[in-house]
Amino acid sequence: MNHLLIIGCGNMGGAMLAGWLAAGEAPARFSVLDPALPQAPDGVALYRDAAEVPGTHDAVLLGFKPQQLGQLGPGLQGLTAGRTVCSLLAGITIAQLDAAFPQATAHIRVMPNLAARINKSPVILSQHGLDEAARAAAFALFDQLGSAVWLEDEAQFDLVTALAGSGPGFVYRFIDALAGAACDLGLDEATAASLALATVEGAAALAAASDVSPATLADRVASPGGMTREGLNVLDADAALRRLLAATLAATRDKGAALSQGS
Repeated sequence: MNHLLIIGCGNMGGAMLAGWLAAGEAPARFSVLDPALPQAPDGVALYRDAAEVPGTHDAVLLGFKPQQLGQLGPGLQGLTAGRTVCSLLAGITIAQLDAAFPQATAHIRVMPNLAARINKSPVILSQHGLDEAARAAAFALFDQLGSAVWLEDEAQFDLVTALAGSGPGFVYRFIDALAGAACDLGLDEATAASLALATVEGAAALAAASDVSPATLADRVASPGGMTREGLNVLDADAALRRLLAATLAATRDKGAALSQGS
C-alpha cells in the first residue's frame, strides 16, 4: 500500500488523512477523488472525476456512503482492478465488496472513528486476499491512526462498529447530557459544559493509563455512604445504564445489517 487513493473524503476520510499526515506520512503517498471537497491538504493531489486519476495508486479507500455503492461501484472498476480495496462503508460485507469489485486483489473492511484525526482511534480491520506481507503493511498504515486490530470473525464487525466506530457519538451525547442535567439543576450553561468536558476527558485519560478496570475506578471514587455512591446507585439500579447502552449498541449493530441489504 504505497499510494492510497481516497474516494470520497468526507468527515471520516478527512480525519484519517489528517491523522496520517500528522503521523509524518508524506502527502504524496495519498490522493483524493472527490467532486465536492473544496481543497485537499498541501501536497495531496485532488481529482474531481475518475477519468482524471492517473492510476499510480495501488490501493483505494472507499469513503462515500454505503447506500451509494450500487450507484458508484460500476464507475470505479478501472480504479480498483488489480488493487487492494479498503472500505469504510458501514454494513457492507467483504462478500459484497468482492461482488462489487471482482478485479481487486484484496478487500479490507476498515472501521475507525473521528479520533483518527488526532491518532487516538481504534481501527478495526477484517480482510480477504492479503498475503502476510500485505497484511502487515495494511496494519502498519492503519495503526498510525491509533490502535489497529484484526477482527478474524467478520460476523462481529457490525457490533464492533457500534462500539468503537459509533461509540464516540454516544460519548459526546453523554457529555452533553451531563452538562444539560447540571443546567437543569441550576448551573449556568458555560460552566456546566466546561466542567462536563473536562471531567470526561480526565476520567478517560486516567482509565486508559490505569492498571485496574473502570468499574474499580468508579468504586474508588465512591466512598461508602458518600455523594458519588448515591449517584451511582441511580445509574446502577436495575442495571439501567447497562440496559440502555445494550439497546443502543443493538440498534446500531442492526442498522449495519440493514445497510448491507440496501435499507
